[in-house]
Amino acid sequence: MGKNEPAGARFVAGTVTPIGEDRNPMSRPEPLLPPSVVRVASSIEIADYTPDGVDHAIRTRYWPCVDALVQQGAQSITLAGFPIASQLGRKRVLALQEETAKRTGVIADSQAEATIAALKYLGAKEIAIASRWTPELNKAFVAYLGEAGIKVLAITTAGQWAKQAFSMSIEAGVKLAFQLGREAMHKAPEAQALLLAGGAWRSLAAVPILEEDFGVPVITNPIAPVWRLIVAGVAPPVVGWGRLLALR
Repeated sequence: MGKNEPAGARFVAGTVTPIGEDRNPMSRPEPLLPPSVVRVASSIEIADYTPDGVDHAIRTRYWPCVDALVQQGAQSITLAGFPIASQLGRKRVLALQEETAKRTGVIADSQAEATIAALKYLGAKEIAIASRWTPELNKAFVAYLGEAGIKVLAITTAGQWAKQAFSMSIEAGVKLAFQLGREAMHKAPEAQALLLAGGAWRSLAAVPILEEDFGVPVITNPIAPVWRLIVAGVAPPVVGWGRLLALR
């Protein structure tokens, strides 16, 4: 445990984020965890989700972020962002997680791997993806999931890179989540699950409604690490925000 563990915390969950609060007007996470589970974050301050942008941010700032989270008492460290993971590739992400656990002695994870684990837990091998990313990012995204045995039947695009993603208002993000979620499911009605990819667009509000509309589990990559904590017994199930969070 780090010397600066927040008072009253039973578990401290650390996240390496793409950008910090000064660049992200929607940086506060949804209140899905009890007060005893404290979230701390440190940012790699990524310039963009291009291969060079991701590589540079990880090489130069990932480990300082990890050290900062350990100092804050983090008992787990999760790399956020499917675009980051997709551009790194699954082999590198898994190696990064292994090295993080080895160096720090804490649980190492990523939103990408937590999402894959959640999909497999739900028995979803063929999915639809509501993505707002560019076709270039989508291609890397689909390849990453394919390496994990997840087949993507349909994926949408809104042509976004990092700048567009982080400049959306909450209202615009929620509206886009509904729009692209429905588009993805209409393209692949046989999909066993729907993935709303990305954290900055506040897609949680769409989860229960889209589940009711299409009758399949709906997952966002930011809630997958919350599900990990539920499965581990660190946090209680959360009712009302989709099938995944209600499961243990």
